[in-house]
Amino acid sequence: MSHLLFFGGLATLSALLAATEVQIEGPHGWAANLPTWRVDNRLTKAMLSGKPLTGYHVFLFSFVFVFVHWPFLCGLAPWTLGHELRVLSFNFLFWILEDFWWFLFNPAFGLSKFKRIDVWWHAPAWWWIAPRDYWVLTSLGLLLYYLSFQVA
Repeated sequence: MSHLLFFGGLATLSALLAATEVQIEGPHGWAANLPTWRVDNRLTKAMLSGKPLTGYHVFLFSFVFVFVHWPFLCGLAPWTLGHELRVLSFNFLFWILEDFWWFLFNPAFGLSKFKRIDVWWHAPAWWWIAPRDYWVLTSLGLLLYYLSFQVA
């Protein structure tokens, strides 16, 4: 049952944020037309698979990271290594799923335009049928999820 709740919650929460982001960004991914600051240099490109760092993403990523840790921070759940690994797993898997939902929900894209040629912000690091981040963070997220039960 806990696996079903974890992955069901992951799918639901990531879909809700993706739908919100579609409303915010419209057809312009990676905050391309938002009034936010941008840092685009070799370091940010290396850290973000070729994408610029934006204020929008710094604050959005930070919000979700703190939000998923909130049960520990306010004493609703005990902090353990197993719980932390599961929260980190959720965080990594959340962002990959949220990004994919964004393409599915966005009328300017859909699955037919989930291609390197149509997605400039993922194009520099595209592996086969998906961005490199999808492969790396999904693998890392699933590994952390598995490990969270081994150390619990």
